[in-house]
Amino acid sequence: MLESRGNLLKQRFVISKGNIISFDFLSNVVSVLMGIFVFINPFPHMTSIKEICIYLSFFIVFSLVIFKKTDFSFETPLLVPFIFFICWVFLGLFFALDKENSIHDFYSHLLRYVVIYFILIKFFNSKKRFINLSRIIIISSTTYSILGLFYFYHIMGYSWATRFSYGGAKGLLGYEVAGSSICALVIFSILLSLNFFMDESLRRKVIFGLCLIPQIALVFLVQSKGAYIALVLSLILLLWRNKKTLLAVLVILVIVTAISPIKGRLFGLTTTEGISGNYRIKMMFTTLEIVKDYPVTGIGFGNETYGKKVDLRMYNNRAPEKYRQSHNYIVAAPHNMFLNILVRTGFLGLVLFLSILFVFVRMCWRCVRYGEDDFVKKWALCIVSAFLAFIVIGMFEQMFHHVTEVVLYTILSMGTILWRLNTNEICDIGDFVKQSNSQLLL
Repeated sequence: MLESRGNLLKQRFVISKGNIISFDFLSNVVSVLMGIFVFINPFPHMTSIKEICIYLSFFIVFSLVIFKKTDFSFETPLLVPFIFFICWVFLGLFFALDKENSIHDFYSHLLRYVVIYFILIKFFNSKKRFINLSRIIIISSTTYSILGLFYFYHIMGYSWATRFSYGGAKGLLGYEVAGSSICALVIFSILLSLNFFMDESLRRKVIFGLCLIPQIALVFLVQSKGAYIALVLSLILLLWRNKKTLLAVLVILVIVTAISPIKGRLFGLTTTEGISGNYRIKMMFTTLEIVKDYPVTGIGFGNETYGKKVDLRMYNNRAPEKYRQSHNYIVAAPHNMFLNILVRTGFLGLVLFLSILFVFVRMCWRCVRYGEDDFVKKWALCIVSAFLAFIVIGMFEQMFHHVTEVVLYTILSMGTILWRLNTNEICDIGDFVKQSNSQLLL
């Protein structure tokens, strides 16, 4: 009797072990592919490699699910907000001004990244893999910062007073996004580096400290007020519990600010425009005039619709005279992520988009307050800080292009991974307590 049970368990273990080996191999392949995708995200001229990584990962995951080699869980607090937002955007396709572009962007800029989100939370679902993903982001951002600064200021020959990635740099490292937008990635990496720095050995502190130098330099050389504010606010949130470290970091920021070109932009030394002369305020008024005509479904989800299918000159003329853009230069995009969603999807679309952000912040903040271990608490605070930086930059920039969308969905996925780790630990503790009670009763 006991021998037959032992043989049965042994047989099950061998079968299970075989499945685990098969799944582990494919799982590692997906993890490597997604790691490569995240690493090369900021670099231009890598579109083919990115597509290979994405669609090969999609194929492997789909195959594993079809052949029941993995249980692909959709358990996340963001699932319902995602579904509602996706359904509303899909409904808006029928009313879009440019249906072809909206259908393309519905897949390319929404559905595809939601799938990537679920793949990341599935295949980076342990503390070790979470750390590996964080290091990939740091290495990617540090490499981009070093190469980008070297190319822009040394190879291209721009002076140090020139704003990074402005001035039409082309060639090997020609930039796909403006410098202020790429700061969403760089500040994310800075926060991850600092989180490692505070708890690592001296040798690793040196390594992460060296990673911080080119990245902080890039943020300052971009000379973006939004990026600067995002950096300061996110650092305050991240280091709030460590007052001494926060004070030291703020002192360093003040010194760097005093000797860098950004001080002119921060304190208005390089501009004489007031609020009414600020071009972002003028862009906002033009966008709001468009919203008045399309308040329900918006103009369509396509990113190019705003600049190609809308008569911007007409709507610009509707704005109060002192808030009109120059007719020689009307910006073909709302440089604010919330106005961008509002004009593309209407008021309900904006509410549904905000619900995604609200649920995410609440999910992460509960991990910060009620996390079962220091790992979850520490990293959840870091992710919330990175999310804050992204939102602040998004208030001033055009954020819905591929590079920054990868950053956004990576932040969302890492927050969800921490939530799952915390939830699993709570369940494990609960099971342990129940098991202990049952043993006591026996």
